[in-house]
Amino acid sequence: MEQALTQPLPADWRDLLALTKPRVMSLVIFTGLCGLLAAPGQINPVLGFTAILCIAMGAGGAAALNQWWEADIDAGMKRTAGRPLPQGRLDRTTARDFAGVLCAASVFLMGLAIGWLAAGILAISIVYYAVVYTIWLKPRTPQNIVIGGGAGAFPPLIGWVAVTGDITLMPVLLFTIIFIWTPPHFWALSLFVKSDYAKVGIPMLPVVAGERVTRHQILIYSLVLLPISVLPWWIGGAGAIYGVSATVLSLLFLALALRVGLRQRQTDDDAMKPEKQLFAYSVLYLFALFAALVADHYLMLQVA
Repeated sequence: MEQALTQPLPADWRDLLALTKPRVMSLVIFTGLCGLLAAPGQINPVLGFTAILCIAMGAGGAAALNQWWEADIDAGMKRTAGRPLPQGRLDRTTARDFAGVLCAASVFLMGLAIGWLAAGILAISIVYYAVVYTIWLKPRTPQNIVIGGGAGAFPPLIGWVAVTGDITLMPVLLFTIIFIWTPPHFWALSLFVKSDYAKVGIPMLPVVAGERVTRHQILIYSLVLLPISVLPWWIGGAGAIYGVSATVLSLLFLALALRVGLRQRQTDDDAMKPEKQLFAYSVLYLFALFAALVADHYLMLQVA
């Protein structure tokens, strides 16, 4: 593996794309787009596209910085060993430079085309993920994903600000929903890959505190997520379509979390099926919740 890391093979565009974590970035782009579409007011379509492009570039650059910093850790984990850096398809300097260009370009383009408030929030989100979470929190505390979860919560806030030019309660609530959603989403994953984290010394909650504590924490955050997800309806920032959708989606989330939270540890091959189901549903949940927000917004405009 050391040889692979020091003697990189020829890279192509697919390796650079893999550095941006496209599957993760798709959720970032979608929530950012939903924040932009659900915001009051209008934005020129070209500027709207530019704002989403900047969010994508910033998220991709931050993900690439994460992989640059954690190349040795990724090499030791089964889940991440196939990434370009551990496989030796890219050298770390190229990855670092590529990430830096993406991050810098995203912030400056956002500032010039959209506004410096949106650009400033984008810059904060990049630093939050690449430095606060990746370098500081992740290797030091089992609360890494709780505090660091804020990094992935910025896109709808940025999208909203790109349209309105200011920060109000509604985009803050959208930020909060993702912030509260992140721990049960990620801890469900960490339960069935905890041996990977233990192997490389990352203090994820199941490794440090055990499965029982992690399951209880998943349940607690899922309970909190239910009222938080409905708050945009309660304050009048969204209509009944969103409110009913959020209630149903969050109750399903809670039902799956109950199966995980109240489950005793097992050792058979099927032991982690509820955890895998919760993780898969949590991704669908966020897509569906934000899609309902946009649908509600446009249907309300049609009625008005």
